[in-house]
Amino acid sequence: MAGMTRAAFARLALGFLLVLWSRAPVARAWVMTDWADAHATFYGGQDASGTMGGACGYGNLYSVGYGTSSTALSNALFNNGLSCGACFQIVCRLAESKYCYPGGSVVVTATNACPPGSEGGWCDPPKAHFDLSYPAFQRLAQPVGGVIPVRYKRVSCSRNGGIRFTIRGNPYFDLVLVTNVGEFGAVQSLQIKGERTGWTYMRQNWGANWQANVNVQGQALAFKVTLDNGRSLEFYNVAPKNWGFGQTFEADYNF
Repeated sequence: MAGMTRAAFARLALGFLLVLWSRAPVARAWVMTDWADAHATFYGGQDASGTMGGACGYGNLYSVGYGTSSTALSNALFNNGLSCGACFQIVCRLAESKYCYPGGSVVVTATNACPPGSEGGWCDPPKAHFDLSYPAFQRLAQPVGGVIPVRYKRVSCSRNGGIRFTIRGNPYFDLVLVTNVGEFGAVQSLQIKGERTGWTYMRQNWGANWQANVNVQGQALAFKVTLDNGRSLEFYNVAPKNWGFGQTFEADYNF
């Protein structure tokens, strides 16, 4: 580029890279479909009250429809929150633990992280580990067992109703929590669209929360959701023109 200094060219190149970064979707989330070995513990008490909230940002698991069929994942499975919403079938390895119930099996949703250093080191990398709610653990084994050997695989999530979007933030900062996602359950990328704007990629903020710096107030909203199996769906007219921050909107359909 004639007449352009190296410093000016460097600033231009950096700006171009930042534009690409802001538009690019996040990396593909961890995907697992075959049976594999892991271990499981439990947390949260018999009523599962201690499992509410968590690193996915779902808050009250009853209100979002996940209930007590939930689990925290070790870092090897949590993938910085991109596995939030994923569903797993877990069975107890009966031949390896006297505490397993014959035929014990449970399907749970990933709603939290089990950080390194917790659960006696079972959640330390690179271990695959499930820290289940107490009610979910009880369907696999006697709680007195503490730590049990299990097998697990990713399974399709069965959800009632449409996918849901909770909108928080302010006019120039949109924070959207995605819940009740069917099929693979874990969102890989999210886009938002106002009726007068184009599609805007959102960045993962934390857990199942996605952010974008775009003003879409006073516009009916649409979302495009891509799961970690690569499948995408567009959800139009999810929120009406008079939507407000703090509201949750349910689409007419799901994956």
